[in-house]
Amino acid sequence: MDPCPYVRIVVGSLGLKFTGAGDVAPLSSAAYCKIKLKNYPTQFAEISYVADGDQNQINEQVQACFNLKKSEFDKVLKIEVYSGRKSKPVCGFGSGSGKLLGAVTVGLDSEAVEGGGGNRGCVVVRNGWVGIGDRSSKSMVNLHLSIRVERDPRFVFEFDGEPECSPQVFQVNGNVRQAVFTSKFSFRSNRDQNLRSDSSHSESNNSKSWLRSIQKDKEKLVKERKGWSITIHDLSGSPVAMASMVTPFVPSHGTDSVSSSNPGAWLILRPGHSTWKPWGRLEAWRESKHKDSLGYRFELLPDATVSGLDPVTLANSTLSFKTGGKFTIDMSNGASPMSTPNGSFGSGSSSDFEFGSWAHLMYQGFVMSTSVGGKPEVEVGIQHVTCTEDAAAFVALAAAMDLCVDACQPFSRKLRPELRHDGE
Repeated sequence: MDPCPYVRIVVGSLGLKFTGAGDVAPLSSAAYCKIKLKNYPTQFAEISYVADGDQNQINEQVQACFNLKKSEFDKVLKIEVYSGRKSKPVCGFGSGSGKLLGAVTVGLDSEAVEGGGGNRGCVVVRNGWVGIGDRSSKSMVNLHLSIRVERDPRFVFEFDGEPECSPQVFQVNGNVRQAVFTSKFSFRSNRDQNLRSDSSHSESNNSKSWLRSIQKDKEKLVKERKGWSITIHDLSGSPVAMASMVTPFVPSHGTDSVSSSNPGAWLILRPGHSTWKPWGRLEAWRESKHKDSLGYRFELLPDATVSGLDPVTLANSTLSFKTGGKFTIDMSNGASPMSTPNGSFGSGSSSDFEFGSWAHLMYQGFVMSTSVGGKPEVEVGIQHVTCTEDAAAFVALAAAMDLCVDACQPFSRKLRPELRHDGE
């Protein structure tokens, strides 16, 4: 099936300067901007002051990015520039206070969207200085920016149910849906083994002690979530990817929640030669300061046969337990989501990802995203899918991310039946 047509609007190379007589003091400390596109969350980016308009001082990094379907393409982008610093975002939503220095509205070229244009579907809309603010003022504020529109086709996969219900997975394009994978959720239980061990040990004790031992062990088992796994199969029944919980989700000492100091973890596995090969590691926890926020970190793991390579963090962000959001891996110019709306890319904050590392040889630009909460919908950039196993690995990662929401619920809450061991 053909991929779905998507579009990326990329904003970067932001800088500020004054021309004419005026007081530049407000800009010498800090400035930021709000980048607005209709029907999309506002994105925030810090802007540096460029002394004497020196082009070499401009940060070439991507500072905002909107990902949208071709049918959602809006042809107007607005950027508002403020003095001062934006306040620290909470669960991805930034706010700020400061004086409005000026604004610019940029018309977006739809040539890339319609399939025209050179540079393989990338059209540079604006690249250079533009005056903003009051043009009658003796001192003019100038904003340097670079905006481009790119075609970014993606494969889209939808779970036909929540991952713990072992749903089918469909590839979709518009109204067309085609089954491509099946999934199987399972978990191993050590209950029987633990109970047999306690029973054997208690034979030397009286019956009351034996009963207390069993009761205590049962309570301990409920205070951890472990052994969950979901296997992705192709339509022939062959396993093509797996997500396996390798570090139990347990409450930190004196609390009822999983903390960042002791997160639970999954391994995302791909088939190797008669074995499974680790591909990625996903950690998750409940944020201590913002109880409604799920924190997560995804690391790409190097091939075990290659020495001297360390894991590379590709995503490190938060999303809301109540409203869900999107888990996104986007390596445009070495930036990954850190503190953006619903965990999506665009704040300009850098993660632990090191631009130019071995991971950048494998993945560039938009990699994947998945909705979290409800039935996952997974988008994968077509350049990152060369075989069935490639797509399946991202599908398994999406399932694990969705299950983290349940694994990080307070332990005073009872999980849904599909996620509970027998007897819990």
